Amino acid sequence: MHNILIIAETQSYIIMSLKEKFEELSYKVMIVKADMEAVRRIEEPIGAMLVYADGELSGQQQALNYIKDKAVEDDTVIFIMGDMDEIQAVEKLIPKHMVPIEFKRPINVALVCTEIDNYVTKYGKHNKKKILVVDDSGAMLRNVKGWLEDHYQVILANSGMMAIKYLTLNRPDLVLLDYEMPVCDGRQVLEMIRTETEFADIPVIFLTSRGDKESVLEVMALKPEGYLLKTMPPAEIIRSVDEFFERKKAMSGFRM
Repeated sequence: MHNILIIAETQSYIIMSLKEKFEELSYKVMIVKADMEAVRRIEEPIGAMLVYADGELSGQQQALNYIKDKAVEDDTVIFIMGDMDEIQAVEKLIPKHMVPIEFKRPINVALVCTEIDNYVTKYGKHNKKKILVVDDSGAMLRNVKGWLEDHYQVILANSGMMAIKYLTLNRPDLVLLDYEMPVCDGRQVLEMIRTETEFADIPVIFLTSRGDKESVLEVMALKPEGYLLKTMPPAEIIRSVDEFFERKKAMSGFRM
């Protein structure tokens, strides 16, 4: 069962019709106003958000900013429906690249629910490989997340210790690890990963800003799955990650 959060200022006939249709598709539906506290109180994981953009909602800037930040943090997809002007007003706060589908009036309830269900089933985070990105640069973390989040669930850690803490509770499919960090650098983080039985086999690819031969040999001596230069074009980094998972899938199939 997937959970969907509908954000609407009024529980109108169309909102209740959407709720009923989603429940027919085995969704658990939660409906709240654009209110920071109301959204914050939700403890269950949210698979998708549907924002009903009406005139009242577009004025809730603080709440919409919070919803956007929560969606980024939790890797939750956002859908928007309403008049074109209302949708555009909301997208001034929730960037268009975070919204895979817009639903314009007149609203076809069955179509909205079917298209959202198809998207969540195909691209929802429960189907995505999980990548932990570790870097002390906030800008680098945001960049990598932006490059990869369309096809992967991306979790961010801004220090080596934060990464280790995450690993004790969760198991990613890949760690992209900054080689040069203060306090606890990439070498130390990799050593800690390899000495813990529970996650010793988690693959690690180093992120490094140094591409000279000596630095590369130093990195590869630690036996990671590979390394990526931070100066590489985003498309090359995306392709390298895609190819890593393709190789892993092929190897898994070969062993079977």
